[in-house]
Amino acid sequence: MNSLPKSLMIGETRNQELLAAATTYVYNQTEQGDLHAHFFFPPEFNYQTDRCPAVVFFHGGLWDISAATQFIPHCHHFASRGMIAITVEYRNKAKMNGTPEDAMVDAKSALSFFKLHSESLGIDATRIVAVGASAGGNAALAAALHPHSEETLPSPRPKALILFGPISDTTPKGVGNELFTSPKNGKLLSPSTHLPQKDLPPCLIFHGKADRVVPYEFSEKFAKRYRRKRNKCELMEFENAGHTFFNFNSDERNYELTLRAADHFLVEQGIIPPDPHADLLQ
Repeated sequence: MNSLPKSLMIGETRNQELLAAATTYVYNQTEQGDLHAHFFFPPEFNYQTDRCPAVVFFHGGLWDISAATQFIPHCHHFASRGMIAITVEYRNKAKMNGTPEDAMVDAKSALSFFKLHSESLGIDATRIVAVGASAGGNAALAAALHPHSEETLPSPRPKALILFGPISDTTPKGVGNELFTSPKNGKLLSPSTHLPQKDLPPCLIFHGKADRVVPYEFSEKFAKRYRRKRNKCELMEFENAGHTFFNFNSDERNYELTLRAADHFLVEQGIIPPDPHADLLQ
């Protein structure tokens, strides 16, 4: 892996502790600075011989904060299930004064990068899953739904999508349109604008029905449109649950429920084998 530029861990003490078990690489160099991806490898992983499925996490934060540690508990779980788990930093207001457009570009760049370097990273490029929450869900959807025009890079489209309260509509009637560089951009780049399509990745959406940030109705409408061309899109609703209901430090029960459902979803898609310990966790 010497061919990939290694970077120093981010400086914040809490994040250093949470990311202590990660291997960190630069996945893109922008005018504003380097962007990092933090890798959690399966036990006894050998990058020279192993080719593992990967799960790539894009944190939430409404394009305002940088929170690459949000999905650390999920990374540990899926690494234990034989996946390479990666939590990605992308440009947002707090990090490099980034915009929603930058976040979309970065998500696409990250997924294309992992495919391009799959051999040296030990990744099975045909089994890369994108996971996103809120604005991170918006970025993951952009990678899956937007046209791919860069001929020299692999398509960023993932094998499957798992989304938590995603911002799927950034038109003027949706969420966050005013944060784009122009209202027109918000509408043109909105995932909802790019449906329906054929042959999309299977998708699982978790959404709290009491979400005051991204109303549940947006995911309900989006899932229906996603399914129109015979695409698979499951929507799991959570009564009396708000925007951050799935986080480990927010609600441990909902964290476990969504984690097990996500695991089962990936088993159904043939991306990972059944968990031999699943019955013990019921």
